[in-house]
Amino acid sequence: MIRMPGSSHTGPLPPLTAHQQQVRDELERDVRLLSETIGPRHVFEYDALVSAAEFIERSLSDAGYTPARQEYEVNNRVVWNIEAALTGTGTPDVASEIVVIGAHYDSVQIGIGDDCPGANDNGTGVAAVLALARHFAEHPPLQRTIRFVLFVNEEPPYFQTSDMGSLVYARACAQRNERIASMLSLETMGYYTDEPKSQQYPAPFGMLYPNTGNFITFVGDIGAGSLVRQAIGVFREHAQFPSEGGALPSFLPGVGWSDHWSFRQQGYPAIMITDTAPNRYPYYHTENDLADHLDFDRLAHVVTGLEPVVVSLATSR
Repeated sequence: MIRMPGSSHTGPLPPLTAHQQQVRDELERDVRLLSETIGPRHVFEYDALVSAAEFIERSLSDAGYTPARQEYEVNNRVVWNIEAALTGTGTPDVASEIVVIGAHYDSVQIGIGDDCPGANDNGTGVAAVLALARHFAEHPPLQRTIRFVLFVNEEPPYFQTSDMGSLVYARACAQRNERIASMLSLETMGYYTDEPKSQQYPAPFGMLYPNTGNFITFVGDIGAGSLVRQAIGVFREHAQFPSEGGALPSFLPGVGWSDHWSFRQQGYPAIMITDTAPNRYPYYHTENDLADHLDFDRLAHVVTGLEPVVVSLATSR
């Protein structure tokens, strides 16, 4: 399913509004703190991983939340997912439905000595979740419950294993019979370019999508097609920013390359929102994944464009 509702924005981007400028500054601040002050953060750089988690918890607390940890042990180390919730105000049946906005906060380990600071992957996703959490902390309550969740251990060697943080989380949700209405995984979102032929795709999709990497992508497997369509449709209605979307077979490379995969394993509707990472970003999983390569103005357009998407998902019809 590649035909999406609405139309992608074309032409120049509008200037940032005052709200977007504030979000932009927060995004850059948080990405630089994660990638430069803290740096590579994974189980093998455990102190940095803990520092990243504690930064996230402080940020959520400062926004008025009471963050909760979901702890488990990996390699004789305690690691944890972080959750902050806004309880829905709908009827008990509606309020029990949950919208998850998530991102992983670990960075990839690429070797001894040369390691990845993880500015785009996934400092941008973490910063985006925190920006949305701040926004909705001051927003009128919505009918469904919203959870902002930051996951540990998305990257190899834990990716798509039982130690992947989002899989630990999604399995716990399923065991509690929780009703996850939708899940958005914010993944590697900050690199944009107007250079022709800068965008790559798995065959044969290069014939169907633009070859200039200036857009944000909404992607899920075929079973999550209705969520892809709803999310990108609302985004296109409200955001003046290029966007593409697809509900594609799960076996295609990239379709399951983030934390939404874990929720799909439990049968929950879940999609990824991304700049397409290795299909565009030349510094993916390298020591050059730096904040200086990112476009925070465009990222602010994307993140503020997701605000009405979250409202739509958290509103019962």
